[in-house]
Amino acid sequence: FSSSWLPANNGGFMKGFTSGVAMILATEIGDKTFFIAAVLSMRQQRSAVFLGAVASLYVMTVLSSIMGLILPKMVPVKYTHILGGILFLYFGIKLLMDARTMDNNQVSEELEEVEEELLHPKKDDGDEESGAVVSTNSMRKGFSQIAMQSFTLTFLAEWGDRSQIATIALSAAKNPYGVTLGGCIGHTLCTGMAVLG
Repeated sequence: FSSSWLPANNGGFMKGFTSGVAMILATEIGDKTFFIAAVLSMRQQRSAVFLGAVASLYVMTVLSSIMGLILPKMVPVKYTHILGGILFLYFGIKLLMDARTMDNNQVSEELEEVEEELLHPKKDDGDEESGAVVSTNSMRKGFSQIAMQSFTLTFLAEWGDRSQIATIALSAAKNPYGVTLGGCIGHTLCTGMAVLG
């Protein structure tokens, strides 16, 4: 058997693990997926929201790590390191600029966007009574429906997100198994805080 399909040890499992946890904590708190979990758990069963969101984030972390594992096979490692550094620099500058332009009492754009989508859905031309019926029915959703809604919303919001791109870059540069496990634990912590908060 050839071991060429196995990832290189790039710094060891623990370095990948700690980098994965730290990166997720830095990029996910206050992110769109964080707010989706928080807002959904205000109106729905918390355990179902948590389960759906975390399952979605685990799937996305594994997919991102696989992309990070495959990317160096197609692009030289030197360029993946440079690309990863540029992406981290871009997101860091963007977060700092967002923080400087935000008023003290202003809510982040991501929270406003999530509240608009989840709390004030677009109404059809129907009457107000139909809107009341829809909101009452949404409160009675079953566990699996809530978990699936949370899974879907989180998966769509996470696609192309900072943490996904950072996970791809980290998996290309460090041990992808450590990055994957660290990313999953980081997502569990962030989503848990969002749901409990």
